[in-house]
Amino acid sequence: MTVKVTIYDGDNVEWDAYINAFPGASNYHQFNWKRVIEQSFGHRTYYLVAQNRGNEIRGVLPLVHMNSSLFGNFLISLPFVNYGGLLCSDYEAAEAMISESARILKESGSAHAEFRHLRIWGSGLSLKQHKVTMLLDLEKSMETQWKKLDTKVRNQVRKAEKNGLKTVVGYLELLDGFYEVFCRNMRDLGTPVYGKSFFRNILETFPESTKIVSITLGGKTIASGILTWFKDTIEVPWASSVRDYRELCPNNLLYWEALKFAINRGLRTFDFGRSTPDEGTYRFKKRWGARPVPLFWQYLLSDGKAVPELNPKNPKFDLAIRAWKKLPVSLASLIGPHIVRNIP
Repeated sequence: MTVKVTIYDGDNVEWDAYINAFPGASNYHQFNWKRVIEQSFGHRTYYLVAQNRGNEIRGVLPLVHMNSSLFGNFLISLPFVNYGGLLCSDYEAAEAMISESARILKESGSAHAEFRHLRIWGSGLSLKQHKVTMLLDLEKSMETQWKKLDTKVRNQVRKAEKNGLKTVVGYLELLDGFYEVFCRNMRDLGTPVYGKSFFRNILETFPESTKIVSITLGGKTIASGILTWFKDTIEVPWASSVRDYRELCPNNLLYWEALKFAINRGLRTFDFGRSTPDEGTYRFKKRWGARPVPLFWQYLLSDGKAVPELNPKNPKFDLAIRAWKKLPVSLASLIGPHIVRNIP
């Protein structure tokens, strides 16, 4: 074999130079996500690099080890976000990376390794294709983008503006408002909330490529999202609105302002994030003109282990979800971060 795989011990410059030149790289392949995950959740990470005999990088793989009595022992690339997995220049590097992942899997006692891919990598891995990501090709001007929007979407944006909703785009000064709305929304969904430090770490680690966009009414934040961009693509991976104000359409104004922000920066693609085909969020994103792109989640399994089903639709989580929705927001916000750190 002409490729060796090791745990990367360099600075981020060489790693990021590789992914910046790689067409299929995502925001979350950037090396500094390692620091965000370690600081925010305390998980052990294995950032693997494949190099040829001349020490030229031929592939990278960020892996995170998660282990809890509730949700199990596993490796994942990457948790908490939509993308990750292998990036390799050739088949040999991919196979070498999978082989090293299998060694770490056995050494750590993990049941499986999950790779969140936009394409199929390697051979012999189990596969799930239950999700798509929704991508919108952006126009060069806001006027053209506006004309291409669905009539219902345009009317909802106008309704939000007529109802006196305002937009503010900023940075850490908007974090408290964002987090208050986020905690309320996640409680209503029956999902444990991330700690505020997670979002603070993201903003502080990527100050040149993250912002917060908030929608306010009378000075009160009623919808908010975190914008993050990489190369020519922008996304809002964490966005929430207070359901009490749903009739005012703050969510529609939030996404329109995010689109405007992207176009003004000259970005070319708006990533609405992953969805299950034909469900509510899928239909919402499709009305904005987004197209579905398949996601390929591949799995390396320990002997005798099945592909995992760690998702809200798993019947064994029904009771917990129903109970969580009844908690006071303050209590859910206090205990949520201790639980969600082990939910990928």
